[in-house]
Amino acid sequence: MKKLRFYFSFILSGVLLVLNTVAQTPTTTQVAGASKDNTITTKNNALPNVLILATGGTIAGAAKSGAQSAYTSGQVTIDAMVNAIPEVTKIANIKGEQISNVGSQDMSFDIMMKLANRINALKDNTSVDGIVITHGTDTMEETAYFLNLVCKTDKPVVLVGSMRPSTAISADGPLNLYDAIAVAADANAKNRGVLLVMNDWIHSAQTLTKVSTTAVQTFMSPIKGLIGTTAYGTNEFYRYPSQKYGEKSEFSIEGATKLPRVDIIYADADMNPDLIDAAVKLGAKGIVIAGVGNGNMNKVALDACARASKQGVVVVRSTRVATGNVARNVEVNDDQLGLIASYGLNPQKSRILLSVALLKPRKLDELQKIFMEY
Repeated sequence: MKKLRFYFSFILSGVLLVLNTVAQTPTTTQVAGASKDNTITTKNNALPNVLILATGGTIAGAAKSGAQSAYTSGQVTIDAMVNAIPEVTKIANIKGEQISNVGSQDMSFDIMMKLANRINALKDNTSVDGIVITHGTDTMEETAYFLNLVCKTDKPVVLVGSMRPSTAISADGPLNLYDAIAVAADANAKNRGVLLVMNDWIHSAQTLTKVSTTAVQTFMSPIKGLIGTTAYGTNEFYRYPSQKYGEKSEFSIEGATKLPRVDIIYADADMNPDLIDAAVKLGAKGIVIAGVGNGNMNKVALDACARASKQGVVVVRSTRVATGNVARNVEVNDDQLGLIASYGLNPQKSRILLSVALLKPRKLDELQKIFMEY
């Protein structure tokens, strides 16, 4: 009987010890794996809440071997990407939504608008402090710039990707994602517009561009420089973007189902104007010329652009050169020909801005002012 009482007392003491331990940790709720609402981390009320909107890309890519360049984009789920960086649970609570699962070469305006509408719907949602978007790098600058124009929130919105698939020997995706979450969770990232975080650098959507087909340091902000840097979740911010964005932007896609057609035409030596004329005939509402030098092109191409402008098609002169502004009336008489100068925007961003701007009728002088302000 004494032995029975001893064993009973021993078991009771163990149960009380476990209950006491549980009672002392009331702020954390463990969630195993991905639930129906895509919760993929523990919940800690002391941490900021970050929502990941996944679109696919190399960061979610996989290959048969860790030492090969060929791979397939969009093969890895959000929870698998986050589970690869368990340390992230110390800096934020994570939820995920799969918006699409495509390589960025297949990114569309439909997906961009879906992202923008989702972000705008979260503007006043106090349960989301920051947003991360996983995205392929090929068209990331276009999506980032589009969101910068039409998303009306001061919350951090951070795009992130990778140059190597998740199965690579030295995959860059996990640390990029960790840093992007850290930036999105940082209150100092608010009111800086849409950002891109890769390879320890924080870029503005206004200034970034992809400069290498394969290098992990593929994004640069060559004219105005970085917004800041990040190192294993420690962020340092240098500046705010200088152009209009976010809540200061006049653009809206509310009620829009598609964007007007705007084509990019590449200029070169002895350029043939046929593609300009064809774009007009096929219904383009705008044309962006990736011009030589300071947005230049030969006389027959300029004449075709002038004809297009007289028919109501907006023509923007940008440049195929990596850096520098295309100013108005420098070597081309924009006033006489009815053309727009892109200033600091490259051809792909010029197309995004013109597509959004043409959602409502605008005069040429108004459009030129927009290209100077955005």
